[in-house]
Amino acid sequence: MDADVLIVGAGPVGLLLAAELRLGGAEVVVLERSVKPNAEKRARAIGPLAFEALCRRGLGPQIAEHTGIGLADLLRDHGGTLRHFAWIFKIEEVPGRAGAPIWQPDLERILREYARGLGVVVHWGTEVETVVPDVAGVTAGAAGNQWRARYLVGCDGGRSTVRGLAGFAFPGTEPSMITRVTEVDPEKLGELPEAGDYPGGKLMHGGTLLGTTEFGTGTDGPLTTEELRASIHRVTGADVGITELREPRKFTDRARQASTYRNGRVLLAGDAAHVHSPNGGQGLNLGLVDAVNLGWKLASVSAANMGEELLDSYTSERHPAGAAVLRNTRAQSALLAHGEHIGALRELLAELMDLPEVNRYFWRLLTGTGDRYEFPYPASHPRTGFACGDLELDGRPVTEFTADGAAVLAVPRGTAVSVPDRVRVLELAAPIEEDLSGVLIRPDGTIAWACAGEGTEGLAVALRTWFGE
Repeated sequence: MDADVLIVGAGPVGLLLAAELRLGGAEVVVLERSVKPNAEKRARAIGPLAFEALCRRGLGPQIAEHTGIGLADLLRDHGGTLRHFAWIFKIEEVPGRAGAPIWQPDLERILREYARGLGVVVHWGTEVETVVPDVAGVTAGAAGNQWRARYLVGCDGGRSTVRGLAGFAFPGTEPSMITRVTEVDPEKLGELPEAGDYPGGKLMHGGTLLGTTEFGTGTDGPLTTEELRASIHRVTGADVGITELREPRKFTDRARQASTYRNGRVLLAGDAAHVHSPNGGQGLNLGLVDAVNLGWKLASVSAANMGEELLDSYTSERHPAGAAVLRNTRAQSALLAHGEHIGALRELLAELMDLPEVNRYFWRLLTGTGDRYEFPYPASHPRTGFACGDLELDGRPVTEFTADGAAVLAVPRGTAVSVPDRVRVLELAAPIEEDLSGVLIRPDGTIAWACAGEGTEGLAVALRTWFGE
């Protein structure tokens, strides 16, 4: 074996997964088709669940160094910091659960350095043309360059080679719209038509951003000046003298999801497991949380001899989260269509968003903070199954105890409890919150058990489920 786990793809999901595996004691090999990191600004922020996960690993200060630029660019391009649903900018952040505005290349640079410090090596310019699983492991690579490990994870994007080679079903819906967007020098463009809705689609511009959305399908391949000029003409009827593009990109609302995230010894994470419209900025957050959910589980199975049934919980927990994002992005696509009926519906939705509870609902929807995992044992406390957020344990943030990837059990002082070596025990002098006196926090930040008093009912089965005897 070359490693416990092969990871195909060195984007943010693959890098974070590799780091999580190393924290769990697994040996990792990362294979990346590109010869160097991608510098495209494909995502501009991470949501609270991903940001909290990275803060638990001690990366918060490094991310904070880039958020000033990210926030300034957000204000320039969107005119504010409110989040949107179908481009209705009214959704307010919930205090204490904020994400972080950071461009994807900057985030990837932080993750590369972090993973490298844990001993992760990325093999750039390495194609994967075959994936051959058997009862003992998986062999993957190209002619004359084969790698073997106990498990393989495809983190190779929406057009995943691994997904196709390993035979994953990928059902879903085809595009109903295409968006073309670029950064430009406004002084070189001259006067632009007014931004907004037109019979042929939508025109967007502000600051250095220029783009269109048209309904129907479009062509694959890189965005060119001729293609964008033609799109603007179809939408507005105007001829715009575009001579150069910076960071050109185009995307559709194609929405597909793998039926399962695990097929034997091959697993999928990030865009390889689910693709959808980027509306709402949910894709990077979703993929990074896939990585932290899978990392400790796969390390436990491949390096700590836990049973393979632990891996089944990856699909059962993360597939519903992905399905929820496909559902809400499809709804956003429907709300972006033309017509007086859609316009009336948008106006009604915008009015509803002014209601605090509706606003909070959309916040939870877009950030995933409302997702609760279903466990194979009774979980009576209302916090069980949710991400731990910014809990403080005896006045100290939970991030102080999680940089090494350990699980944390916090119980009232004097509580008699026996735990596996991989669980850090904290004895608390005071309750965590008014109705929360003890918690078991998995390595991915999920509350696996909680209590409101001094008892430990249900704790033993939770420990056994996630960490063995």
